[in-house]
Amino acid sequence: MNIKPILFNTEMVQSILGGLKTCTRRLVKFLPGENPQWTGYIKDGLMLYNGTNEPCCRKPSYKIGDVLYVRETWTDHYVPNEIGKPELQYCYKADGTDIKGECLPGENNRWYPSIHMPKEAARIFLKVTNVRVERLQEITDDGCIAEGVYPSPCRKCNATFGCDTCSDEGYHETDGFSELWNSTIKKSDLDRYGWDANPYVWVIEFERCEKPGKE
Repeated sequence: MNIKPILFNTEMVQSILGGLKTCTRRLVKFLPGENPQWTGYIKDGLMLYNGTNEPCCRKPSYKIGDVLYVRETWTDHYVPNEIGKPELQYCYKADGTDIKGECLPGENNRWYPSIHMPKEAARIFLKVTNVRVERLQEITDDGCIAEGVYPSPCRKCNATFGCDTCSDEGYHETDGFSELWNSTIKKSDLDRYGWDANPYVWVIEFERCEKPGKE
């Protein structure tokens, strides 16, 4: 078992805490010289191969059985313990705590980006239960829900599920997820990695678990 970090924004952390999010999608990283837009083929659900039957992407960052500690927006401050000695406490933006209220941070008086969260500050641990590769637009209604985003109602008939006719005309129930996905991609990269580009992604399914060593 490997213990690895994974980044989530505040909205997605709240979905995990609420038991709504059990899956995440991350971009596939291609090997140098390989074309991310080339339609290769997937073998065993875990690797992309090119026209000469060679792997054309890097292995996924996570595998089944790995435990991930979630890095989220955080801060810290010291409070006196029972004997009056200063004790370090961590606070998390996803909890909705007012940074100027209950949780006063250190001298910088600000939230720290998730990427700078130390391992010891992590409070959420996830066990990877499945990993596979697919195209981004292959996500289903159930996949949207597992991502913590309920499918958007059809803009034409207002149906939430099973809107096959309207979907053929360009009304997609995955609009909610596509908007969320695009919000995580730099504007300069939308043509390569945005929803419309339909890139290859790793689908990583997980479940909440105890901090390693506390089982």
